[in-house]
Amino acid sequence: MRNRSRLSAVAVLAGLGVLALAAPAAAHVEVTADKDTAGATDVTLTFSGEAENPSAGIKSERVVLPAGIAPADVTLVKAPAGWTFAANADGFTVGGKALKAGTDAEWKVKIAKLPDGETRLSFKTLETYGDGEVARWIEIQQEGEDEPDSPAPLVTLKPGPKPTATVSSAPAAEPSASEAPSAAPSVAPSSAPAAVTDPVASNDDDGGMSTWWIWLVLAAILAGLGFFLGLRRKKSTGPA
Repeated sequence: MRNRSRLSAVAVLAGLGVLALAAPAAAHVEVTADKDTAGATDVTLTFSGEAENPSAGIKSERVVLPAGIAPADVTLVKAPAGWTFAANADGFTVGGKALKAGTDAEWKVKIAKLPDGETRLSFKTLETYGDGEVARWIEIQQEGEDEPDSPAPLVTLKPGPKPTATVSSAPAAEPSASEAPSAAPSVAPSSAPAAVTDPVASNDDDGGMSTWWIWLVLAAILAGLGFFLGLRRKKSTGPA
């Protein structure tokens, strides 16, 4: 009897082990990107939320964006029929009428630009079902460590190209500014001759007038001298 009991217990445990191995793995929310380089622009992210509630369908998916991506930089590309898109303070939500139980939710969004220098982007997601159940896929997956029980959707990227040096553009701007002083001397010589020629012309006119005045004065002196000499002669030849 004891042997039979032991054999029965072993059989039960073995059966449970088989069932455990045959059971499906826990559902996940996963994400993929059509461009896998850091800093890429106009990137489409495809999210897939696996249904795990046997009695209720998925009603909404709320995604928290990683640092470096603003809610304003996200636009909806595709979502289940009847679902709408709304930006939140830290991310966005897609949702609407609950899907049929067992139906996975899939949605796509476009990101204007992925962060530079980041190769691991985690998108914490809260998955809400029609019966109010919330599956929280919010645990950050650390590189080199085992996957946590409720991992946040993760995108792994390749490093982007190193930014080109912008120092070379600075010297190009400096010569254009330094050209301004060289323009000032070119104006001074053009105005100098005009200032010199006017005084020269006025001096010539004054010189001509002063010459005429000298001749008139000399003529007057000679005329006075002649008149004076004439009077003296008359006096000397007058009554004796």
